[in-house]
Amino acid sequence: MTKSEAASLKKRDKKLIKEILSGNKDAFSTLVDSYKKRITAMGISFFRNDVDVEDFTQEVFIKAYTNLSSFRGDSLFSTWLTRIAYTTALNSVSRNKQYESIADETLIPALNDTPEDSAIKKATRQAVKEAVTSLPEKYAVCIDLYFFYDAQYEEIARITDLPVNTIKSHIFRAKKILKQKLEDFAVNA
Repeated sequence: MTKSEAASLKKRDKKLIKEILSGNKDAFSTLVDSYKKRITAMGISFFRNDVDVEDFTQEVFIKAYTNLSSFRGDSLFSTWLTRIAYTTALNSVSRNKQYESIADETLIPALNDTPEDSAIKKATRQAVKEAVTSLPEKYAVCIDLYFFYDAQYEEIARITDLPVNTIKSHIFRAKKILKQKLEDFAVNA
């Protein structure tokens, strides 16, 4: 996202938030429509069950609505909302359940793929999914936010409540691990 896009988004969201706080419920529907896909995708990463994802998404937006007056505007609304989603997901997921990346959903096959191309893409998707889900959770979350949500280091730091240098370190280490795992896959394929 460019700086001008971020500024435009921030301005739009600020206006909508002002309207919501003045009692305009339609403005909240507009915000929900704008961010539902992002929050649902995060829910899929954590839950992988349609009912749980739907409950999670609804819970995040209820929390956002009830706490909207506490949004200071220091960051983008999307960052604030993603932070609520991240915290809600972490609080909802049992300690034994492993985080699952959305990496495989982002590689959609093209309509004109040959059967061989489709098979190669399917194997690649599976290798990427296995590589990302084998990462320690702290790395997998950072990689997902960085690559699949296009979040910058600073935004990931605000969402995860970790220092920026820790985020950089997690992403660097995750890339190194992924590179090795995917190189091993390529050699064995």
